[in-house]
Amino acid sequence: MHAITIPEPGGPEALVWAEVPDPVPGEGELLVEVAASGVNRADLLQRQGRYDPPPGASPYPGLECAGRVVGIGPSVSGWTLGEEVCALLAGGGYAEKVAVPAGQVLPVPKGVDLATAAALPEVTATVWSNMFMVAQLRPGETVLVHGGASGIGTMAIQLAKAVGARVAVTAGSPEKLARCAELGADILIDYRRQDFVDELRRATNGDGADVVLDIMGAEYLDRNVRALAVNGRLAVIGLQSGVKGELNLATLLGKRAAITATSLRARPLKEKAAIVAAVREHVWPLVESGRVRAVIDREFPLRDAAAAHEALDSGTHVGKLLLRT
Repeated sequence: MHAITIPEPGGPEALVWAEVPDPVPGEGELLVEVAASGVNRADLLQRQGRYDPPPGASPYPGLECAGRVVGIGPSVSGWTLGEEVCALLAGGGYAEKVAVPAGQVLPVPKGVDLATAAALPEVTATVWSNMFMVAQLRPGETVLVHGGASGIGTMAIQLAKAVGARVAVTAGSPEKLARCAELGADILIDYRRQDFVDELRRATNGDGADVVLDIMGAEYLDRNVRALAVNGRLAVIGLQSGVKGELNLATLLGKRAAITATSLRARPLKEKAAIVAAVREHVWPLVESGRVRAVIDREFPLRDAAAAHEALDSGTHVGKLLLRT
């Protein structure tokens, strides 16, 4: 088979289309023939040598895919050869075939085409696990989503609205904010021209956000805490603005607030399987009913993954970028 390999870390040109051995499904795994895979910021970090796959994972980038089952490993039941599936991966999505633990595989939602399904596993698992399983967003609460036009952001808006929450978003242009509004966002903040703490307080009568879903990290840490309501919860899921931030603990104490930080890729298989099961139970019905959908900006051929990385790095997209095999 062919896959996108990374012989040496670097820019998009470091992604090399190469012939590699076929994976073999091990104990508890399925072999999936990939039809499409999602492009995520973690893939860019891996290409740069800043985010290695966990031990035992495929060395190729790609944290989600959709395709057909072409092999079934020992101790796996409930799946059939030829079945259309999508999957959360620890790596290997940028390839024509990938072996994946059966607990991280999902059926393609009814009414969703196979390629589109590749845009769902990573964002739904990330958003559901952090915004609901960890931060416990509830109906009637307000959530602030940074990067509202990103793949994570477009899914977070829809899921928050589906459970009856009020959604504030930050984005870097009026055009992106307009797309967020189309998905249901209630409070629109242009982070290039507005201070999100002030804007959020103004829109919430001074209360702030019950939950903040943050992809930025260090640079936003203090402002995120100031943006929280009393008993608020800050969920840090990305580090786009750095890894070391400064925080006034008195503000955190005064708000009786909580900060959590999680990553998905390196979690134990049982934890990832539990998250995937929760996504199937809670998110898949919303997708199948049409209340929640994957937002896809562009598609690229798999062997042109470098162009997809350039597009993601440019920040001009809304929603997800896909690679088609």
